[in-house]
Amino acid sequence: MARGDSSATVTLLKYLYQDLSRISEVSSSDILLHPADRDLCTPPREPLRGIDAAQAHEDALIAATGGALVMDVQSIDGNEHFGVVLGVLRATRSGREELAIPFCGVWRFQHGKAVEHWENAADPKVLKKWLEI
Repeated sequence: MARGDSSATVTLLKYLYQDLSRISEVSSSDILLHPADRDLCTPPREPLRGIDAAQAHEDALIAATGGALVMDVQSIDGNEHFGVVLGVLRATRSGREELAIPFCGVWRFQHGKAVEHWENAADPKVLKKWLEI
C-alpha cells in the first residue's frame, strides 16, 4: 500500500477517529487494546482482549465525556501493517475546564482489520483524573 491518503489503513483510521464507537467495524474479533493508563498501576494493567472489551472501553470513554469527546486528528499515516494517528483528545463537561491532551494512537493491522492498538496520551494521569471526576 502507498503512504498517505490512498492507504486503506489511513482511510479506516480516518473513519474510526470521526467516531470511536465504530471500533468494532474496523477491528478483528480478537483485537488487543493497550489502554493509555496501562502503566499507572503496579503491575501494569493488562491489555483488553477481544472486540467486546475494546468496544466497551471506547463506549466508556465517550460516556465519561458526556458524549462530547472529539479526537482532533492532526495527522494519520500507515501501510498495510501499521497505522499512526497524532492529534489532541478534546472534551468538555459542564462546570469543568476543557480537556485537551495530545495523543498518539498506534495500530497494527492484519488482513485489513485492526488487531492491536496502543493508546498513548501525553499525560495519562491528567486524562485518567479528568475522566474519573
